[in-house]
Amino acid sequence: MTLAKTLGELRESGYRSRPVKAEMRRNLIEKIRAGENLFPGIVGYEDTVIPQVENAILSGQDIIFLGERGQAKSRIARSLVNLLDEWMPVVAGSEINDDPFDPISMFARQTIEERGDNTPIDWVHRDQRYGEKLATPDITIADLIGEIDPIKVAEGRYLSDELTIHYGLVPRTNRGVFCINELPDLAERIQVGLLNILEERDVQIRGYRVRLPLDIYIVASANPEDYTNRGRIITPLKDRCGSEIRTHYPLTHEHEISIMEQESSAYEDGDLEITVPSYIKEILAELTHLARKNPDVSQRSGVSVRVSICNYENVISNAVRRSIRLREKQVVPRVSDMPAVIASTAGKIELETVGDTKEERIIEKMIQGAVLATFNRYFDVTDFEDLFEGFESGLHVEAGESVPSMKYVSQVAKFDGIKAAVAKLQAHGSPASVASAVEFVLEGLHLNKKLNKDRTHGVARYAR
Repeated sequence: MTLAKTLGELRESGYRSRPVKAEMRRNLIEKIRAGENLFPGIVGYEDTVIPQVENAILSGQDIIFLGERGQAKSRIARSLVNLLDEWMPVVAGSEINDDPFDPISMFARQTIEERGDNTPIDWVHRDQRYGEKLATPDITIADLIGEIDPIKVAEGRYLSDELTIHYGLVPRTNRGVFCINELPDLAERIQVGLLNILEERDVQIRGYRVRLPLDIYIVASANPEDYTNRGRIITPLKDRCGSEIRTHYPLTHEHEISIMEQESSAYEDGDLEITVPSYIKEILAELTHLARKNPDVSQRSGVSVRVSICNYENVISNAVRRSIRLREKQVVPRVSDMPAVIASTAGKIELETVGDTKEERIIEKMIQGAVLATFNRYFDVTDFEDLFEGFESGLHVEAGESVPSMKYVSQVAKFDGIKAAVAKLQAHGSPASVASAVEFVLEGLHLNKKLNKDRTHGVARYAR
C-alpha cells in the first residue's frame, strides 16, 4: 500500500479516521471471524479472562486488571496493540499523534492552517502507539500530562502560549493504548489529574488551561492487596473504567508446565543433549501449586508463575553442571537436583510465620510434598513388592548428585522390581534417563515410608 505523504493525498485516498476504541473493535471482530489467536503466549485464560477482555473491547470499555503478581496482566495489555491498525497517519512533527482531519494541538492546527493540503503526513506503526508506566508514589503531573518547557520559554515564547508545553506520557499516547501498572500506588492527587484529562478533556499546567480531547484506550492493573496496604483507586477513576477483570494463576498442572516451557530461557550448549522428563515438570508445577495453598506462605502477595519458570531453569542448570563434572553428554534432571529450586523460590514467596521458622525448611517440605504427590499419580506402592524383597535380602542403592548415570544402570540390574517402573516412566535411550527415573522411584518409596534413606557426604543410600 502506498502511504500518503500530504494531507491532500490522504484525503484523495479515501482514508477515514476512527476513534481508537472503534478501530480496536472492528479489528477484533475481523480476528475473531478469521479464527486468529488474539493473545499469543497467554496460557490458561481461554475460558475465563480472554472472553471478558473481548467483551470489554466490543463494548468500548476501558479495563482494570485485578490480580496478584505474575498473572500476565501487563502481557495482555501489551497484546492489545495487535488490535490497532498497522499504520496510522499523523501530522508530521506532532508530539501527540494529531489526527490530520481533527487536530487537537496548537502546533498541528497552525500547520494545517498555514499549509492546507500540503501539510506533510507521517505514518506511525501500531507498536509506537502503546504507552506504559509503572505507578510509583513519586510520579508527578508533569510525568503523565506535561509541564512548561523552560527552553521554549527562553526562546521567547510566553508562558500562556500552548506551544511552551512539553507533553507527558498520556498525551503522547493519543490515539493509542496507555497502560498504568499498579494503579493504587499512584498518589490520589495524580489520579485526579488523570481523571480530569480523561473525563473533562482539559488540563491545567502551571495555571494555564489546555483543552486536550485525547483519544486513548486506558488499561490499568492492580494487586488486590494494594487496595488496603499501599493505596487505593479513587472511586471516580475506577468508575471511569468500564470493566474490572479478575485474573488468576494457572488452574491446572498442564497450564503451569506450558508456561514453564514457553517462558524459560534456552541456550545452545553444543554437545550437551538436554531432556526434561514429564514427571520432573510435574513435580515443579506441583511445588508451585502447593505453595499457593501453603498456610505458611502469604497468599495475599501471591506465588507468581515466575517461581515455576525460575525453578525449571535452575533444575536444568543444576543438571547441566552435574553432567559437565561427571563428563556426561546426556543431561536429564533428577530428584537430587531439586534443592537447586530453594534459591529461586525463596526470593519470590513471603512467609506468614515469624520467628524461628526457616524459609529453606518450608521449601524443602513443599519439595517433598510435590515429589510424593507426583509419584502417587504414577504408581501404587503395592506394585513394588518384588523390589522390597530385593532390599530385604540386603541390597541397597546409592543415589545423589555425584553418582554417575552408569552406576544407576548397573544397580537397576540387581532389582527386577524396578525395571517395570523405569519402563513406565519411558526412561530409555540413555543412562541419564534411567538414573533420573530410578531416583524418582526410590525417593517416592522413601516418602511413602517404604524405604529408609541415609545421607553421607552428598550421597543418599536407600535400603530397607
